[in-house]
Amino acid sequence: MSVFTKVSHAELLEFLRQYDLGTLLGFQGIGEGIENTNYFVDTSRGRWVLTLFERLDYNDLPFFLGLMEHLARHGYPSALPVSDNAGQTLKALNGKPAALVARLTGQSVLFPNLMQCAAVGHALGELHKLTASYTGVCSNSRGVDWRRQTGETLLPKTTPDARDLIADELAAQARLDLASLPQGVIHADLFKDNVLFVDDRLTGVIDFYYACNDSLLYDLAVTLNDWCALPDGSLDRAHSAALLSAYRACRPPTAAEEAAWPLVLRAAAFRFYLSRLYDWTFPREGDLVHIKDPEPYRRILVHHRTQKPPVL
Repeated sequence: MSVFTKVSHAELLEFLRQYDLGTLLGFQGIGEGIENTNYFVDTSRGRWVLTLFERLDYNDLPFFLGLMEHLARHGYPSALPVSDNAGQTLKALNGKPAALVARLTGQSVLFPNLMQCAAVGHALGELHKLTASYTGVCSNSRGVDWRRQTGETLLPKTTPDARDLIADELAAQARLDLASLPQGVIHADLFKDNVLFVDDRLTGVIDFYYACNDSLLYDLAVTLNDWCALPDGSLDRAHSAALLSAYRACRPPTAAEEAAWPLVLRAAAFRFYLSRLYDWTFPREGDLVHIKDPEPYRRILVHHRTQKPPVL
């Protein structure tokens, strides 16, 4: 469980006085997050998710909350931020920026099937089309510069094998110009735990707090690496084909994207290998903080470095 900022019953009651949501029925911490503190909140007028932002500041958050509202207003299955009695969605609680959003139905899946992979590919393609009309701008906090700086920070702190892998991948990634590929607002973290299903029907896309302006292809690579990776780091070909085919139906890739695809897949794997290795090496304080193992993304990265990718 990752709860960095605790909220008492009395504190939550006082916070909810700013909203017209009825009587508080119950709340509980959500254990999946590693960046923010999240609570499920049930009131007499609905079910909500309360997020206290641990790293993002007040100036960052209008972009994310505005994006979620933009998508929800266009019929996309994104959680709609809740406005308080003064019409504000961004609040403060226990010294942290905070927001309430409507809780979506469904559950995440650990072992997706072909239909669910196709649904995610379609949802990502639709996301990239809808965000073209969103005017907010936000740079990628885990982009090219971050990957270079984090890799260099880790080099003297890791094992010889990890050091060799990081150094070689940094050199390889220096050849990739993501800025030259089609750009837009991306989710950047569309993992299995950020998508909800009822059976095979996709009912929700959540956790937009890494969303940013970056390469659309990079977003596709991030998604494919999580949804289609096998334990040995290879990609399930049938699942990959289902996801990519559904995405292509919404947004066909360009010739430049097809050429860059192998290295972009590596960049996406490298990003999560570095972030997990960094958290493993420099752990944060928190209430039973969940630190994800970097090893699965090391295996994915090594696979992409030695094998041909699925056809884009």
